[in-house]
Amino acid sequence: MSATYRGIAVSPGIAIAAARVVPPDGSPAAPARGSLAFDGAAELAGFRAALEKAKLELAELRDRTAAELGALKAEIFAAHLSILKDPELASEVERGILEDHLSAAEAARAATDVFALLLAESGDPTFAARADDLRDLGRRLVRLLDGGADPLVLERRSVVVARELSPSDTARLDRALTAGFVVAGGSAVSHSSILARSLGIPAVAGAPDAVDAIRDGALVVVDGSSGLVTVDPDPAELELWRGKAAAWRARAELLEAFAGRPTRTGDGTKLALAANIAGTADLSDALARGAEGVGLFRTEFLYMGRADLPSEDEQYAVYRHVLERMGKRRVIVRTLDSGGDKEVPCLGMPREENPFLGVRAIRLCLERVDVFRVQLRALLRASAHGSLGIMFPMIATVEELRAAKALLAEERAALAASGAPLADTVETGVMIEIPAAALRAEVLARECDFFSIGSNDLTQYTMAADRMNPALARLSRPCHPAVLALIAMTADAAGRRGIPVGVCGEMAADPVCAAALAGLGVTELSMGSASIPLVREALSRVDLPTAARLARAALEAETEPEARRILEGAFQ
Repeated sequence: MSATYRGIAVSPGIAIAAARVVPPDGSPAAPARGSLAFDGAAELAGFRAALEKAKLELAELRDRTAAELGALKAEIFAAHLSILKDPELASEVERGILEDHLSAAEAARAATDVFALLLAESGDPTFAARADDLRDLGRRLVRLLDGGADPLVLERRSVVVARELSPSDTARLDRALTAGFVVAGGSAVSHSSILARSLGIPAVAGAPDAVDAIRDGALVVVDGSSGLVTVDPDPAELELWRGKAAAWRARAELLEAFAGRPTRTGDGTKLALAANIAGTADLSDALARGAEGVGLFRTEFLYMGRADLPSEDEQYAVYRHVLERMGKRRVIVRTLDSGGDKEVPCLGMPREENPFLGVRAIRLCLERVDVFRVQLRALLRASAHGSLGIMFPMIATVEELRAAKALLAEERAALAASGAPLADTVETGVMIEIPAAALRAEVLARECDFFSIGSNDLTQYTMAADRMNPALARLSRPCHPAVLALIAMTADAAGRRGIPVGVCGEMAADPVCAAALAGLGVTELSMGSASIPLVREALSRVDLPTAARLARAALEAETEPEARRILEGAFQ
């Protein structure tokens, strides 16, 4: 029987495919087989066979991830392989089988749980970071011993349905077979949602009722534009959805014509559309979609999912590759922005009661100067190979900006003294994502070369609404007059000082918001590559003086819906 559920629209498009339901912990529970017919030799043989199969799976995942997403993102699977090859783990599983008469699955689950607990409580951040790796390996071994399939390894085109998908889960989905996904939690600005938009995968988040109702293999329709999920549509509904999907594909093909064009408004004003990237694998798509630069390189992904910090040479190689691929196009690299929902266990930072308001981003970098200096040196060395801008995130005070610039100057002087080739100049910028920064934009503008507004966090902090909480989605709307006022204040300050101002949050990918931002004086919009043709086509239908008038009128609106209705007038 057909049923329709509403969630949060996070990545546009329409997907129609059978559901692949991911169990809550990613694997079946270990069976309790008892000891009446216990065959230790058979259990031992089964474990050893599963161990070898797990090694082959992980090696394949490592190689595929390295080819598609870069060597740094493949490190998590290399780390898993090294754990599997540890003789202590195998010995503990075998002891459980032979001495405790546990099934191979029970012994594998018990051994990995024990080692994970020891690592988590070791007090050593490097070891503690491996605890989750061990638990994941335990689930993999149990699945292999029970003959189950990895739910994230797809054999046919499917809609992935899960309680949650981490960014690394989303990154390792087979793009050719992932028709769409539906998750119970998350929001439009969670990192898995942002990655889905970058990959062009239709997705709906914040849909717990849909996730609870969908059974594996059920036919599912995902409308990532409206946030609707339809399960087991009847023939008439299915035909209607197929027609909508065909229309969406035709529209997407028309938009591809805008990939290679310059970005101009209807009255001829030139703007720049850049790409947000998380690594080298995003570059080909960015260039194919006509990105005029990289407006945001999220470097925290170089640090996530690994037990050790990336070295200076590792980072240099990645930054150099990106700069060389982009040629003369400017690449803005955001320095390490960890904290909040972006945990980096290898930093060994203590847990905080309220991490979104804690030691994150530039605050962490100024506290962990050793880590910050390594990144700054790698960036400066890479600057010789392209057009680089270095952006400091979560700046709240001018003192923080000055401290970051001072460290950059020290590292530049040391590298120059050693004879390292460097760019003559490297622009430095501030990410405006805290209301205090917007309110003091005039002061900050005197100290930097550009602004980039992070609309996701700016909205979150302005509205005091956790952007990861689906229950607060009604508040996480960047067209709210309060958010627009802070953006206008920032753009006005940048204009008076003669420095460019961009927006790199998800607001830039919304055509209505993009028109408003251009009207407020924003000169560059950066977004997931998949959105570039859509926004470029939309802006070609906008008269900039009209957009500017409507944007200023929206500042006087009393509510967000009223402000958005005013802004939509730019397309009438």
